[in-house]
Amino acid sequence: MRRIILAPMAAPDASDDRFLIVNADDLGLSATVNAGVFAAHRDGIVTSASLMVRQGAAAAAAEEARDHPDLGIGLHVDLGQWDYENGEWIQAYLHCDSDDRDAVEAEVRAQVERFRALLGRDPDHLDSHQHVHESEPAKGVVEALAAELGVPVRNRGVRYEGGFYGQSGKGEPFPEGITPERLAELIEALPPGWTEIGCHPAAGPVPTSSYDGERQIELAALRDQGVKNLLNVRNVNLCSYAQAPRP
Repeated sequence: MRRIILAPMAAPDASDDRFLIVNADDLGLSATVNAGVFAAHRDGIVTSASLMVRQGAAAAAAEEARDHPDLGIGLHVDLGQWDYENGEWIQAYLHCDSDDRDAVEAEVRAQVERFRALLGRDPDHLDSHQHVHESEPAKGVVEALAAELGVPVRNRGVRYEGGFYGQSGKGEPFPEGITPERLAELIEALPPGWTEIGCHPAAGPVPTSSYDGERQIELAALRDQGVKNLLNVRNVNLCSYAQAPRP
């Protein structure tokens, strides 16, 4: 049984309470990703998702999101993608010059406007594809815009746990990273306060992504009954960024 707190939350006190956001990245990337994200929310432990507004299935994701009002949705800032191949990082696509602050700001603001057009509201948090917001100039742009919107940024205030992932940093398979047992380990190790566990579920193949078959394995783990039971046993409060502490 999922325990989702619906009322806005103040910053946690010094108690041992644990608040967990399980956020699915890449919503809007494909129909199979959309299906996986919504299934992981409906039947599993996903409470939040990050929408890639420039991708082809974004409009369909926004439409289906209306049937899932408890699923928090943020903006997955998408400046481009780089894949590790033959010992080097290869640019798969680029939406703007990621080294040009003005270009990055214009692109991110355009994506916020697209999010508003699709969903009729602001995102409840900001994060980014391949974590580009952890480096300048995207870091400063995203943090400033989040402050303007009054929403959290991934790994700022809410601790980010990226240990549920099925590849190494160089794209090598790491299947033990996406099992129910791995999720259970992360849940058992949750510190008091707020944590986000990132995930990337899909219900079928995603040919445009180098992270492909792993997504269906993630979906099975996110729907695992033992994982859901553990959250209740450990009294973990499942939440979305809508209930997280404001910046």
